[in-house]
Amino acid sequence: MLPNPTLDKLQTLRLHGMIKALNEQHATPDINDLSFDERLGLMVDRELTEREDIRLTTRLKAARLRDNACLEDIDYRSPRGLDKALIL
Repeated sequence: MLPNPTLDKLQTLRLHGMIKALNEQHATPDINDLSFDERLGLMVDRELTEREDIRLTTRLKAARLRDNACLEDIDYRSPRGLDKALIL
């Protein structure tokens, strides 16, 4: 499976974001310039981001929205009384 026992344990704990971050750290030559706390912080941030992305993706699928909306696509010319400066 995974060559490193630590990676195996992270896999067992389902910390997939941390596994990805650790693999990226192993591939980065100048990662040793960072302190332990900084490297651990990067791994925790990556795990949190992965979980938030999964939650957001799940919620978007469950919402079954017809279109993806974004602020840049708003038509301010229509007579709805929208103030572009206020929204952006």
